Amino acid sequence: MSLVCAISNEVPEHPCVSPVSNQVFERRLIEKYIAENGADPMNGQPLSEEQLIDIKVSHPIRPKAPSSTSIPAILKALQDEWDAVMLHSFTLRQQLQTTRQELSHALYQHDAACRVIARLTKEVTAAREGMYNSRLLLILCFISQAGGAGESMEVSEQVGMIPEIIQKVRDVLTYIHIHSTRGMIPPCYTGLSCAFNGLHSASVPGILSLDLCPSDTNKVLTGGADKNVVVFDKKEEQIIATLKGHTKKVTSVIYHPSQSVVFSASPDSTIRVWSVTGGNCVQVVRAHEASVTGLSLHATGDYLLSSSEDQYWAFSDIQTGRVLTKVTDEAAGCALTCAQFHPDGLIFGTGTADSQIKIWDLKERTNVANFPGHIGPVTSIAFSENGYYLATGAQDSSVKLWDLRKLKNFKTITLDNNYEVKSLVFDQSGTYLAVGGTDIRVYICKQWSEVLNFTEHTGVVTGVAFGEHAQFLTSTGMDRSLKFYSL
Repeated sequence: MSLVCAISNEVPEHPCVSPVSNQVFERRLIEKYIAENGADPMNGQPLSEEQLIDIKVSHPIRPKAPSSTSIPAILKALQDEWDAVMLHSFTLRQQLQTTRQELSHALYQHDAACRVIARLTKEVTAAREGMYNSRLLLILCFISQAGGAGESMEVSEQVGMIPEIIQKVRDVLTYIHIHSTRGMIPPCYTGLSCAFNGLHSASVPGILSLDLCPSDTNKVLTGGADKNVVVFDKKEEQIIATLKGHTKKVTSVIYHPSQSVVFSASPDSTIRVWSVTGGNCVQVVRAHEASVTGLSLHATGDYLLSSSEDQYWAFSDIQTGRVLTKVTDEAAGCALTCAQFHPDGLIFGTGTADSQIKIWDLKERTNVANFPGHIGPVTSIAFSENGYYLATGAQDSSVKLWDLRKLKNFKTITLDNNYEVKSLVFDQSGTYLAVGGTDIRVYICKQWSEVLNFTEHTGVVTGVAFGEHAQFLTSTGMDRSLKFYSL
């Protein structure tokens, strides 16, 4: 049996054995490999020339060393080249094996990452389901506490809450659950970026209401003391439409989220539906017999909630202009000052002139909760986007925060003496609350600490609104100016 070199696979001229791997090598080849790598070529363990053990075998006598010009010298050079090729080939085989192992490990990591992503996706879905269920429990909590509250309600059924409408209102809760996305954007406004004057008449100064188009927040909707509704394009810096028809000042405006339609309310007792593209009034909703004080669009985009000094709230169809139902609390006998839908659309809140905040169940048309605590008429209310918190402001220079899950006031922000609270709004992520009035103040939710304050308006601030992802803040005031505060 002949010996074979583990590197060259040839019979060695000077065989030796490695005590580390017990393999036979040609001595000159293994010495070159050790000089370069310092390890056994078979298992990679440390190896030195002193550890090599020569194997005594009979072999032919080698010729004397030839000169560099002889044929034997050429043959030796070729032999050296062959040895180098064998060493390189062996190194390539080792690298190939290492690469295969790394590829196998990378594929395993990829498979593990896919499993982690699938698990996280499942957890996110479960979390959304939990939030959806908590909203349902919140609404059921309100309804369960209604008791006999509905006995003193006077319900005026113009058309009625037919089953199709009730089902449509319920379905929107599932839609919001599936399509809601929220992020946390820090408001790092550098200050006033631009201001516009001249949107409304100077003879009757004052912009009284403000809203932004949800699908394009460059479009701004304002209502003024000059009885006009104005649609303004911030990007183009021009007025898109001036809508005239009210006989008194415009105190509430809403921009439809998906249609080129806007809504306005006025002390002239009417609610008007306007076409922005046509520049004309397409519907006049006559739901009240006194000043309309509040306006809110249902999450379906098909119905309007309105409140009035006639003590009624009304639920109307924007397509037909018909009033579906009107309700008042006969026991309270007090004017309503504002109204706002809960994000889920199944309940809503109203403020009253006697400092009460009332929560209503839309389907049953009953008052299911009351929040006392303010002094003076309630001027503004706002629900947070997640539906857990309610912010309210009144003429007592304070903002109260209510936890709808526990039905109690958990925080009161006391403002400066004689501070007028005119507008409250949460950003889309439910992370920040803006207060408009004597000035503009922005609070971070949960901590409820003030993070920003703007005093650029020379008159009372009547409206504030956040842009998409809270990238900017806009405001209007009695100084007839529209101001933008950018990141």
